[in-house]
Amino acid sequence: MNDSPLLADATPPLANQAEPLPLAGLLALACAGFITILTEAMPAGLLPQMSEALGVSQALVGQLVTLYALGSLLAAIPLTLLTRGWRRRPLLLIAIGGFALVNSVTAFSSHYGLTLAARFLAGVFAGLLWALLAGYASRMVAPHLQGRAIAVAMLGAPLALSLGVPAGTLLGTVVGWRTSFAIMTGLTLVLLVWARWQLPDFAGQPTEKRLGLRQVLALPGIRPVLWVTFTYVLAHNILYTYIAPLLVHAGIGADIDRVLLVFGLAALLSIWLVGLLIDQHLRLLTLISCVMFAVAALMLGVWIHSAGVIYASVAVWGLAFGGLPALLQTALAKSAGESADAAQSMLVTVWNLGIAGGGLAGGMLLQSVGVVAFPWAVAGLMVLALGATLRRVMPIR
Repeated sequence: MNDSPLLADATPPLANQAEPLPLAGLLALACAGFITILTEAMPAGLLPQMSEALGVSQALVGQLVTLYALGSLLAAIPLTLLTRGWRRRPLLLIAIGGFALVNSVTAFSSHYGLTLAARFLAGVFAGLLWALLAGYASRMVAPHLQGRAIAVAMLGAPLALSLGVPAGTLLGTVVGWRTSFAIMTGLTLVLLVWARWQLPDFAGQPTEKRLGLRQVLALPGIRPVLWVTFTYVLAHNILYTYIAPLLVHAGIGADIDRVLLVFGLAALLSIWLVGLLIDQHLRLLTLISCVMFAVAALMLGVWIHSAGVIYASVAVWGLAFGGLPALLQTALAKSAGESADAAQSMLVTVWNLGIAGGGLAGGMLLQSVGVVAFPWAVAGLMVLALGATLRRVMPIR
């Protein structure tokens, strides 16, 4: 008997597959994700300007990204559990509005400590928002369209990484970093109006139906999905965080912008493909994603000095990774049922642990062995991710 959506594919009736999605509302959710990721990553592209204006080193400005991640990591689970009884739309609007507040503080602050505090609060709002998005999207559609709806709602993250962050960096260079954050505030206020207009409201979870954290974690399918999340994101961030030294070792260090563009475009294609197929082939797509990432890593390991192979492997990697958030969040939402938001808060926490762990593990590998170890470490982690899925899938035929 299947106990996780990752383990079984179900094909809905053809007549139902043509049912339209509430795109205006789902795109509002996607824009919320876009602003969240852009807020998180923009300081990384504006280090020199922010360092000079705040009177601190670029290394300290880099901690603005660290504090953001720490806020998400610490707040996602407790804040989600605390607000389970709240109506969903007002809670989501509070999370979105928080970004207008913290980006305004960032735009006008001349004190590093105040800016640091604003960034931590931005991470807190992000942790809450990411815990809400998948559950919100899944409640807006019929069960057989939940995967597709979540895929649309998750579109903002890869768009922000592939297009938004470079555009934000360029904008900051042209008009100044303070103006860039002020523009982010303006966009967030527009999004608040759009979300209030287009998103339906849902009741919070009744007290009698709320499960404790351990009970949610014990639900069938939750732990395997979280394990796949951790191993995959850990592997991804080992490679993504240290892609620059890897490319330098390969002799194409000057191509980093083009390499990341290939990754971003492939990830966007992946999201489109996953959006088309996720509700019929959730398990299969997850397995394909893990296998493709492992193959991409092996290509890098064997042909590390071939520029053509590097570009090809990065494209395969992007195709593997782009649709992954939608796959994992859909699996978790289907496994958790009415406790979807609590389960998603766990995913947010595990995802951020994978990001932090990838930076730490990659740094240790870089110092001890060198970049040649990255592809093999990634391949090993993907074997663990595949094992967590296949161990349950293989007896089911």
